[in-house]
Amino acid sequence: MEEVVVMLGDAPLCAVIPVTDMGRAKQYYRETLGLEVVTEGAEDVTFRSGGCEFSLYETPYGGQAGHTLASWKVADLDTEMTELRGRGVVFEEYDLPGLKTLNGVAEADGMRAAWFKDLDGNVLCVNERRAA
Repeated sequence: MEEVVVMLGDAPLCAVIPVTDMGRAKQYYRETLGLEVVTEGAEDVTFRSGGCEFSLYETPYGGQAGHTLASWKVADLDTEMTELRGRGVVFEEYDLPGLKTLNGVAEADGMRAAWFKDLDGNVLCVNERRAA
């Protein structure tokens, strides 16, 4: 029997999101999204969210990914969207094969999700899983 070696399975994973203006991005994530700054270094800022951490780093390439970079799993999508809209967040509307939103929300297979962009255009998501 072959031995299975666990390499990264026990290591925490931290997403890293590229931004073009660290000061502006830090203010957006802290004030608009309501996230807590954990550490600030010369090259990055780390936030805590739901027991996890993720970082922002400044680069001229911020906002160039056309796909979702981070997704928050929430208990009540409608409440979260109302709060975020109240803070100026605009949710994206999609009409693609396999993905159509109505009032910013896509629903499929017990999941509801909504996407928005940060100030650099990075695609972020909030999603809710419903019990089957």
